[in-house]
Amino acid sequence: MKYLVIWAVGSLPFLADAAQDPETVFNQSCGICHNGQLRTAPQKGDTKAWAPRLEQGMDLLVNRVTFGYGVMPTRGLCMQCTPEDYKAVIEWMAK
Repeated sequence: MKYLVIWAVGSLPFLADAAQDPETVFNQSCGICHNGQLRTAPQKGDTKAWAPRLEQGMDLLVNRVTFGYGVMPTRGLCMQCTPEDYKAVIEWMAK
């Protein structure tokens, strides 16, 4: 039992990392709109389109994905994604 507690406490820093690969999340959910099919959705790699959004802050962007915003569907069509997954895929798309 003592070793389980030590392992659990030692693992806490890693729990905040994205559980899913950003490219996989994009291909399964985000790409539906962010591959150019929806004009208002910034495309992957379009740094000019992403810049003003990133300036608003990551917390706001994750909130908009989570709860929906405009034509952005709630949870961005990724029902199993965590806030950390959303952050990782936003950062990946904005590159």
